Amino acid sequence: MAALASAARSRRRLLPYLHRLLHSGPSAAAAAPSPSNSRFLRHASPVPRTPDHSPYLRFPEARVSTLPSGLRVVTQAYPAATRMASVGVWVDAGSRFELPGTNGTAHFLEHMAFKGTGRRPNAEVLEVEIEDMGARLNAYTSREQTTFFADVQARHVPVALDILSDILQHPRFPERAMKRERGVILREMEEVQGMMEEVIFDLLHAAAFKGHALGDTILGPEENIKSISKKDLEQYISTHYTCPRMVFVVSAAGSVNHDEVVDQVKELFTEFSTDPTTADQLVDANPAIFTGSEVRVQNVTMPLVHVAIALKGASWTDPSSIPLMVIQSILGSWNRSVGVGNCSGSSLARGVSNGNLAESLMAFNTNYRDTGIFGIYAIALPDTLHDLSRLIMAELRRLTFQVSEEEVARARNQLKSSLLLHIDGSTAVAENNGRQMLTYGRVMPFLELFARIDAVDCATVMETAKEYIIDKDIALAAMGPISNLPEHRWFRSETCSDDEFTRRIFFGNAQNN
Repeated sequence: MAALASAARSRRRLLPYLHRLLHSGPSAAAAAPSPSNSRFLRHASPVPRTPDHSPYLRFPEARVSTLPSGLRVVTQAYPAATRMASVGVWVDAGSRFELPGTNGTAHFLEHMAFKGTGRRPNAEVLEVEIEDMGARLNAYTSREQTTFFADVQARHVPVALDILSDILQHPRFPERAMKRERGVILREMEEVQGMMEEVIFDLLHAAAFKGHALGDTILGPEENIKSISKKDLEQYISTHYTCPRMVFVVSAAGSVNHDEVVDQVKELFTEFSTDPTTADQLVDANPAIFTGSEVRVQNVTMPLVHVAIALKGASWTDPSSIPLMVIQSILGSWNRSVGVGNCSGSSLARGVSNGNLAESLMAFNTNYRDTGIFGIYAIALPDTLHDLSRLIMAELRRLTFQVSEEEVARARNQLKSSLLLHIDGSTAVAENNGRQMLTYGRVMPFLELFARIDAVDCATVMETAKEYIIDKDIALAAMGPISNLPEHRWFRSETCSDDEFTRRIFFGNAQNN
């Protein structure tokens, strides 16, 4: 009986809203539910709405302390009962900061950090200590950042601190270990070369930032991997692993004693350089310039073509960075194997599905300190390339003059959901805090980030699209049987404003019907 009463109350609260939704305004008759969709409208609105996420985002505040050396310490608890913690060091240094001829050093150093120290003479000793705690030690290198982190039980945070301080301050680079690791990295390179998405985005960076270190691969070329020396690694550490460019992060389930962590970091991390040179200063001295060029690799043995079309994007701190994130959500993604096409909220996905133009597509938006890239990555059959290219470029132009509030609201909701999925667990929270400290100089609360996203309306989207799309250079990377792919100058010409052409492509069929 209680359940029936609750259901009745729910219906009484819902029905007035639906009545207002369906019978208000001049288009009430058009909005009236048909028999086929009335069941749906009883339980959900057909119009995207902005939900209130605040009850779910009131996490404990991230606390930040800056030591006299310049090293920053961030701690944050998160609501969970696992009693696990993530402890990490985020370094404002990646492959873009490598000296000419030493591309691959940052990644090589990431590998060698785990090969032993003075107190832990080899990798086996370190692995046993980690496994005895039931912990996990890992690292990764990107174009602008390097990260070393450990996932441990909360009571083992002091031990994780000690291990991280030891491997970063007292690494040993024995020649035998370096020789063995060269083979490991070369095998890793072979694996990456079999991942077409990784290959295409490496080629895209080479086209977008031609002649700049930001366009180099993270692993480096084979000849560098074979020649990087102990001196190169030591020089990279002394130059870039400096206190002002490092952030120490602890995120733990339950409570975190911030003052205790600060004291431990202050005691353990004492041997890094205090050189005040920042990553921003290095970037200002050698900025990345977006170049409108292309890299095409003809391979007729491949059954499908992989192609990425990109324009210059925004830096992390550029005011346009969040509107471009919303634009990425509007463009969306689609995969034939998933089966969602005609029902997708993305008009680009619907067009690709209806025209049978691709096997999959994905919008991307990547930020760096001084620039960025955004665009579309698609996988398609060779004979569909021209029509697919026309559709992609027409959709990009459409964003400059014809965007509805409904699709922007849907894109905002999808973007926020995606961001929430990336803070699930102590590792994700630590990664988010470390990245934000390096890029923003602070941890941006999610309520603030979501408020910034909700401030993006269709006018903002169109204004941003005009700024970043109309009459702008194109970077292109493609691999496969690409003879039907339009020339680079054609893509460049398609960024010119031609509103009438775009209206005819996207809205002519609707008017005819």
